[in-house]
Formats: sequence, structure tokens, C-alpha cells
Amino acid sequence: MDVTMRNRMLAGLVAGCLLWTPAFCFGGSEPIQDFRLWAPVYLNFPVSGPVKGYMEANPRFSNDASQIDQLLLRPAIGYQLTPTISLWQGYAWVANYEPDYTQEHRIFQQLIYHNKFSTFTLFSRSRLEERWIQHAIGTAVRARTMLRGTFPLPNSPSLAIAVYDEIFVNLNTLRQGPEAGFDQNRFFLGINYTFSPKLNVDAGYQLQLINTALSGLANRANHILLLQFFINL
Repeated sequence: MDVTMRNRMLAGLVAGCLLWTPAFCFGGSEPIQDFRLWAPVYLNFPVSGPVKGYMEANPRFSNDASQIDQLLLRPAIGYQLTPTISLWQGYAWVANYEPDYTQEHRIFQQLIYHNKFSTFTLFSRSRLEERWIQHAIGTAVRARTMLRGTFPLPNSPSLAIAVYDEIFVNLNTLRQGPEAGFDQNRFFLGINYTFSPKLNVDAGYQLQLINTALSGLANRANHILLLQFFINL
């Protein structure tokens, strides 16, 4: 795929997200805004043949990045079906610290498509989550899907532009829990630097729009400094 096509895909992905994001952000009440810091570490490692392992530690800081807001620990095991497609089963433990301490347990299933073309890398992840949230009655089910493109700079192949969008939809309504419908959207734009075949890092800005129990859509807008560490053993 040539450079012109790569540039068109990058521009199309960014423009598409920027065009429809305001519709969520201003579709209802004025959103509450906050600056946050997320610093997740993702570890991918081989287990045996096509069987893969995964571990994630994801601390998140809120209130102008001054205090811990959430901590996620997320292990998973996967099977490489083809060179570009893998299936995964995992578990997540979630600790929420604000406004009060609560816990959540999840299991999830996901399909990943990951393909490196001549001028960019495409990553797609579709995940289904079953969630047990403290104080909520029943099992919440949520679907989420991400599309990500990484576009290396021609004169510096270790440095790339990274852009992705991920949308979350609640599939059911729980008493004292999530309501069915749009849950949140995350749009990221930043740079990715490859230090070695085993380590690369994202640094950039992520806009997180959240639909809470208040009337209207996206009544929380979090402006996030996102530092992501990808370790591949």
C-alpha cells in the first residue's frame, strides 16, 4: 500500500472521529471536565506454540491527575488462529477509588486483528465484557470495539503517529448499575516510539466522553495524558 493511501487512511480516521465526537459531547447537558493521567503497562508473552499470554496493569489518576481514581489488573490467555487474527479469554479486577471505594470483576472475550502493511500498521479489537459491579444487581454486559492505526514517519521509522478510537455500548440495564445504550468513547492521538522489538511506548492526548446517569449524552469529558508501555517478550 503506497504512501498516498496511507495518508488518506490517517486523515480519514482522524477526521471521522473529530466530526462525530462533538455530537456526543454536546448532545445533552454541559459535560463535567477533568484532566487525568493514565499510565498502563501491557505485557504480551508466548506460552506454547499458538497459545499466548497477556497481563495489564493500568493505574489511572483523576482530579487534575492529583489522586488515584482507578486501578485495573487484566490477565488473559489467547490463541493465534492465523498470523493476523487471535482469540482471547480474560479476567479483569477493577478498583474504583472515587467518589467511594468500590470493586468490579469482569470476564471478557475478544477478537484481535493485527496486520502490518508496508506503510502503516492496523489494529482492531472487539471485546465483550461480563461485569459484576459492587452494589449493582445482576450481570452487566458491555460491547466495545477499537480501531487503531500506527503510521511510521518516513525519515524516522522508529517514530510513528498513533491514532485510535474506541466506542463502548452497554447491552443491558441493571438496577443500581449501567443503563443500556451508549456508555463512552475514547479518541487518542499521539506518537509511538519503538525502543526495541520488545518495547514501544505511546504518548499523547486521549479524549474520553462518558454518558452518566445525568440527562443527555457525554456529560463527562476527561482530557487524558496517556502514556502506554507495550512489552512483547
